[in-house]
Amino acid sequence: MTIGGWRGLLQGREGELLLDLVFVFVLTRFSQRLIEDFTTDRQVVLPEVGQTVLLLLALWMIWVHAAWVTSRVDPRQPATQLLIVWTMFGSMIIAVTLPHAFGARGLLFAITYVAVQAGKPIILLIARRDIERHNPLRHLCWAALSAVPWIAGAALFPQSPARGALWTVAIALDYAALVFGWPVPGLGRTGSEDWRLAGEHLAERYQQLIVITIGETILLTGATFADEFTPDRVAPTVLSFATAVLMWRIYFHRAGAVFSAAVEVAPRPDRLGRSGYYTQLVIVTGVLAAGVGYALVIREPGGHGDPLWLAVVLGGPALFLAGRSRMEYEVFARVSPSRVVGLVALAAVAPALMYRVPLFAAAAATIILTVVAVWDAAREHRNPEEAPSPPP
Repeated sequence: MTIGGWRGLLQGREGELLLDLVFVFVLTRFSQRLIEDFTTDRQVVLPEVGQTVLLLLALWMIWVHAAWVTSRVDPRQPATQLLIVWTMFGSMIIAVTLPHAFGARGLLFAITYVAVQAGKPIILLIARRDIERHNPLRHLCWAALSAVPWIAGAALFPQSPARGALWTVAIALDYAALVFGWPVPGLGRTGSEDWRLAGEHLAERYQQLIVITIGETILLTGATFADEFTPDRVAPTVLSFATAVLMWRIYFHRAGAVFSAAVEVAPRPDRLGRSGYYTQLVIVTGVLAAGVGYALVIREPGGHGDPLWLAVVLGGPALFLAGRSRMEYEVFARVSPSRVVGLVALAAVAPALMYRVPLFAAAAATIILTVVAVWDAAREHRNPEEAPSPPP
């Protein structure tokens, strides 16, 4: 640090990196909840998996909203630093509540989520930052609106399907605000110029989050292998690590590396910025699901062959490739054949692996991703340079 004391803390974008490290813990807790869905005696149908998906959407909203807000303000200002610290602490509390968010810790989860989302604009309003564009007040209005079903669902309906229904309404309101630019009568909404200003920063934040998500899968792999160090776990552990490396390689091949430049030259940066929210969510979900799938295989390499495990062992890489294909289209207005072949191959092998030992499915997914990565490398060798050209 070049400046001592509190004013030297979290200079530049170091605070965002620290927030991402907190999200390693958050994602690990989320993965543990998903593993529980697939290994307990409960039947894994919509009640359990649907709840987990809703929680993932809430986590994504916390992270992506923080990324948007910090793209609009000076990271060296005390208000920005306080905002990041506030989000970090709230995210840590949310991570603690995750396994029992639809049970005994539901009220704490909801209160913390609302406090994080409403606290960020309140901090900016008190500090009088970004007031000229009314962003904090608009964000606060929408946070207050969604707070009603969040708190009501937790306080009035403990362990009831009604909680899930109200929380679905709440998360829908949060995403509607994101989609439409937090519109408020008399205060306007987020415009194209706002997206252009934030676009490069958001693209860099996406890259950082993908790295920590892949890192979380490696952490999960190592922790699962360490639980019981036996020879039959070596092969799935190697496959899991190889898959993490392959996803990193595939993501950053061309489109992933120049996404920020694509935002700068896009005819409609607002459209690319908005679609990036959903594209990156699909990619993150795929990486997390793949990590959970391989963790299940490491735990039971010669397991019972539960067909539901294919939803994550093969479905995770498929989601990753689907999201990566969409990102490639957003950056280059095309989709490489390797992505399509990979998706078709994952779908084709699924029926044959339905009741096989889970290790076979893990090996098949790794082999398919290897083919995609090698195909990408061959194309890059033939055509080493390619400038982004987003669709009109």
